[in-house]
Amino acid sequence: MSSKKMRTDDDNLDKFIAEARREQERRQKSYRERALKIYPQVCARCGREFSGKKLRELTVHHKDHNHDNNPPDGSNWELLCMYCHDNEHTRYQDAEWYDDQSPKREQEPRSTYKPFANLADLLKNKKPEEKK
Repeated sequence: MSSKKMRTDDDNLDKFIAEARREQERRQKSYRERALKIYPQVCARCGREFSGKKLRELTVHHKDHNHDNNPPDGSNWELLCMYCHDNEHTRYQDAEWYDDQSPKREQEPRSTYKPFANLADLLKNKKPEEKK
C-alpha cells in the first residue's frame, strides 16, 4: 500500500474518532446538565457532597446502562461520584462475566432441597421424655 493511501486511511479514522467523541461529549453535556439541575449534587451511593471544582467528579449513571435512554424526568439517571460509578460498572461486568443475573435482580435459589421442611411435623409427633 502506498504511503498516501495509508495517510488518507489514518486521516479518515482520526476524523471518525473525533466526530464520535464530539457527539458523545454533546450528548453527555445535555443530560449531565439536566441531571445536575434535577438532583442534588450528592453521590447517591456514598452521600458525598460536591460543589465548585469538585463537581466534575460527580457523574451521571444510567440505571439501565443504556446511554441513549435519557427521559426528560431523569428517571433513568442517578448521580454517582466517579469511584461509586466505577464500582457500579465493575459489579455489572462481574455479574456478566460469571454468567450471573444482574446485581439488581433477586437471584433464584441454587438448590431446591429444603432440609428442615418437615421439622415441625417431626417435633409435633415427638413424645415428651419422662423424668426419672
